Amino acid sequence: MPAPITPDALTVPRKLPEGGRANLVGLTRAQLRDALADAGTPEKQARMRTGQIWQWVYQRGVRDFALMTNLAKPYRAMLAERFEIALPEVVSRQVSADGTRKYLVRLAGGHEVETVYIPEEGRGTLCVSSQVGCTLTCSFCHTGTQKLVRNLTAGEIVGQVMLARDDLGEWGEVGVGSDARPRLLSNIVLMGMGEPLYNFENVRDAMQVVMDGEGIALGRRRITLSTSGVVPEIARTATEIGCQLAVSFHATTDAVRDFLVPINRRWNIDALLAALREYPKASNSERITFEYVMLKDVNDSDEDARRLVGLLDGIPAKVNLIPFNPWPGAPYERSSNNRIRAFATILMQAGYASPIRTPRGEDILAACGQLKSATERARKSRAEVAAEAGL
Repeated sequence: MPAPITPDALTVPRKLPEGGRANLVGLTRAQLRDALADAGTPEKQARMRTGQIWQWVYQRGVRDFALMTNLAKPYRAMLAERFEIALPEVVSRQVSADGTRKYLVRLAGGHEVETVYIPEEGRGTLCVSSQVGCTLTCSFCHTGTQKLVRNLTAGEIVGQVMLARDDLGEWGEVGVGSDARPRLLSNIVLMGMGEPLYNFENVRDAMQVVMDGEGIALGRRRITLSTSGVVPEIARTATEIGCQLAVSFHATTDAVRDFLVPINRRWNIDALLAALREYPKASNSERITFEYVMLKDVNDSDEDARRLVGLLDGIPAKVNLIPFNPWPGAPYERSSNNRIRAFATILMQAGYASPIRTPRGEDILAACGQLKSATERARKSRAEVAAEAGL
């Protein structure tokens, strides 16, 4: 089992090389205020200027300092000289038959991640990546066949949200009362490429930006962080982010979970459940979501379902049952619809909500467990992908 990944070693610095301009995207309010003060903004003005710039960037989506008309022209010129408002580059955009949108996003250094927007009736969910590649090597996950390259910066995480809002045309005043319109991007799930809790500080700072009421303004209950079980960071997530929590669980015995989710060898089911029992209390959260991918003849028996009911005792929980989403060279098959429904019935009879997730974006490899940068996907043959998956 690899050691936890530290952000200092794997995150690109916020600032460009000497002589370049610093990117303001992803800075928390305190960090933005400090950056403006370092650039010569008087201390008494720094808080006000922070609020003004914040609203231009995160409410209106403005990237040009010259358009920030409530700032004096000389101040705008100084900002343009010292700073930039830059997002990752959208290399490609694919739209599924079901309306799901997948963006291939290029970061500093030429690395790529994928971001997915899933429209549903009354809501729209953005699946955001937090790392280039992944260190966890979960055997059913396509992303797990791509080696970890580095953590994303807070700016690159927030940037995914902003580029999706660009594509959706969702900047500007939202309106109130009868003028209000439903948000196209209403929810965020940190379920894209990577393990968010191995990049905790950058994820936390990015979510502080996203949750700020004077900007993008998505409340903590509209943000769900998914972890494979980095136990030491779960308590910090409750106190420092306070968002909804989802857990990639996928098995009911350590023997099976060790294979499906290798991080279980470091923090086993008992250790993980002990941390989860404390989470709703600390974060004032609602239920914890347990994600359970349905793999034929691996983890989908009635015995597994009954064992899962026992494990969840004492935890406010719901279980998302995820039909396995195939990818080239995958070593598993999807459980049958009848088997999934039988599994769900046992959970529901025990009092646990157990919705069966409808696969989305399968035709563009945008479904759960399928994300992998196009560069990496093209670089490896089917045989190489199968070898990495341990076939």
